[in-house]
Amino acid sequence: MPPTTKYSRETIIEAAFEIAKEEGLSGISTRAVAKRLGCSVAPIYQNFATVDDLIGVVIQRVFAMSDELMAEQTGPHPFENMGRASLAFARNYPALFREMALEPNPYMASYEQVEKAMLGLMAGDPELTAFSEGERRRLFLKMRIFQLGLSAMVANDHMPSWMDETAVEQMLLETGEEIAVGMQANRKDELQ
Repeated sequence: MPPTTKYSRETIIEAAFEIAKEEGLSGISTRAVAKRLGCSVAPIYQNFATVDDLIGVVIQRVFAMSDELMAEQTGPHPFENMGRASLAFARNYPALFREMALEPNPYMASYEQVEKAMLGLMAGDPELTAFSEGERRRLFLKMRIFQLGLSAMVANDHMPSWMDETAVEQMLLETGEEIAVGMQANRKDELQ
């Protein structure tokens, strides 16, 4: 009789994570994970009460990975770092990006939570201290709209062939600067 193979919790999580990278979180099922591992669903249920528990652990791993991508960014401005991290996530994990950023889901923080955190960072940016909270809120929304659209184009492989990764990042930075400069100019005009 051949020895039975044990499937550790980590092995199961890794298999589910690989499925999520390829198909998104919606691709994770006990059967899909069992098929990936070449086993029955029993080891999965021995380690996780429900498939939702397994998905929850995979989501934690995705957020940790996202935090790592953000920590790798060393630009002087929060928008620059957030934008570059978003592009890296979209480029490296397109299925997860599409599911987490473009589709309604219970996993992502609400827009208001993200906005609140970013407004706090923006308030500390020397270039933005003259802006009121309302102006920073509007600036954040404009930049987020552009950054999300650009990241979606990257995730869906819709960028023009003449733009490499460096050119895409440069466009992100240029457009962010143009939006901020435009808002500053409008602000000056309104104050006069």
